Amino acid sequence: MFQVNSRKVERLDFIVAGAQKSGTTALHYFLSKHPNIALPDRQELHFFDDENLFAREVNYDLLHIRFHPKRQWRIAGECTPSYIYWKPAMQRIANYCPDIKLIILLRNPVDRAFSHWNMQRFKSREPLEFLDAVKKEKNRIGEPLSLQARRFSYLDRGFYTEQLERVFKFFTRGQAKIVKFEEFRAKNHETLDSIFRFLGVKPLRRIWNKDRNVVPYERAITPAERKYLYAIFANDIVKLEQMLGWDCSDWKF
Repeated sequence: MFQVNSRKVERLDFIVAGAQKSGTTALHYFLSKHPNIALPDRQELHFFDDENLFAREVNYDLLHIRFHPKRQWRIAGECTPSYIYWKPAMQRIANYCPDIKLIILLRNPVDRAFSHWNMQRFKSREPLEFLDAVKKEKNRIGEPLSLQARRFSYLDRGFYTEQLERVFKFFTRGQAKIVKFEEFRAKNHETLDSIFRFLGVKPLRRIWNKDRNVVPYERAITPAERKYLYAIFANDIVKLEQMLGWDCSDWKF
């Protein structure tokens, strides 16, 4: 039985670091239901990808004050899915806490890109059709640490091997739990149990599944769009399989 814990959060134990549109909102919901896990007052703090904060000496109290934990909390963490993509973020996290644990969800990069575009279109941020946006992406995102890079990086965020190489440059393989989005969706309870065990807390006996990120998108991806994007990602998918020992045949066209 866990003891009551009244102390404040002074150091994070884990971060859900990505990838965007890969189930991080659902995972955040499930983590919030665990009585021994402390989460901040909102889902995405964007602390370690805030260029203004890191332009000067960093005050980590600005991170910790966002937590108002339950009395029985044992570990604390936050969920900002852009960290894996934001190039300086991993080194900043390592400087903050070199033994922190990372959880990373990866989705078929074709579906991830299309979902990202759909989200931007729904928010009235994207005037272009999907393939037009993809073809113009390189010129549109401009500087890597820009608002445009956050909004329009439909393809760029899907090249996972480069991003994971950054992760493993600063953290050991044992510190990072890499989860395939499609397995998280198909084997929800088993995957959650493994995540809770990775974090060092007991799996929950019962948890209600609730979709927290439903958006009324207007259409699905077309076969032509899927074929076009798969040709772009095919080599990187093979590299990811080799890096992680995964079978990504369900990602292939």
